[in-house]
Amino acid sequence: MNATSADTSVNALNDELVSAATDLIEQFPDDADTDGDLPDTDEVVSRLDQMVNSYNVPLEEATRAARNHYLDVFGIEYDDLTLSETGGDAVLDDIDSSSRWVSVVVKVVDLWEPTSDSIAQVGLIGDKTGRLKFTTWAKADLPELEEGGVYRFDNVVTSEYEGRYSINLNSRSSIEPVDDDIEVGDDAEELSIEAPMVAIQSGSGLIKRCPHEDCTRVLQDGRCAEHGEVEGEFDLRIKAVFDDGTTVQHAIFDKDATDTISDITIEDAKQQAMDALDTSVVANDLIDRLVGRYYRVSGRVVGKYLLVDEADPLA
Repeated sequence: MNATSADTSVNALNDELVSAATDLIEQFPDDADTDGDLPDTDEVVSRLDQMVNSYNVPLEEATRAARNHYLDVFGIEYDDLTLSETGGDAVLDDIDSSSRWVSVVVKVVDLWEPTSDSIAQVGLIGDKTGRLKFTTWAKADLPELEEGGVYRFDNVVTSEYEGRYSINLNSRSSIEPVDDDIEVGDDAEELSIEAPMVAIQSGSGLIKRCPHEDCTRVLQDGRCAEHGEVEGEFDLRIKAVFDDGTTVQHAIFDKDATDTISDITIEDAKQQAMDALDTSVVANDLIDRLVGRYYRVSGRVVGKYLLVDEADPLA
């Protein structure tokens, strides 16, 4: 069964591709095209079209991959890009993708001790729709937050790790106190389903994450959106789709859950990739083993994802 046969929602129309390509080109600094070598819109559209409509890579992920490709080819630093920071206001429950710029009004629920000198503050924020982790980077030199305080965060960027989303405050972000209170909700719930796994999405299998402390971003072409080109650390995961004919449920299997359901350890996966000189063989093996079979799956739901704790095949 094809890995994306049940996930046609990622397909993009031409006008969406043109818009994404235009936005990407506009991010390059004015002095980057001294030799006239930077791609034009048609070239970027063609690259995005192949990834999105031929290989069913989500448009946002394809755009990041294309951007990282051109950064490497033309020797442009990530910090030199003119990034759009007008993602608009959002509530925490709306956050279901990474590398998205948003503005939120939140209450600081809890503060934790930072694990690195590069982090100024880390903790938990919330609004009426739920709670998310936040990290403020020390180099951003932002005002210190107080536990129980309510603030407006402008131009913060989202991040994802194993289906759990978080917010990062950096040098492009700003903080303003809000003279109000917020009743913080909890969007996590326990869920158990019995359904066939109908697809394993791109971004599954053997992946690499940023090695920096408190940064768990998945690398795109060897680059972290926050720290640039880094030597990543291997991880194993499955981004699955279950469909019982009535409800479609997206699910994240972390390294341990992937091992349990597939009998593939991270060491097995690394050996497979080494033998084939291609990490995609791991995802293909997972597809062959798992897609099309029925499972009983349980865990916590955060956003649109079921974070799998237990999964058992059904006869």
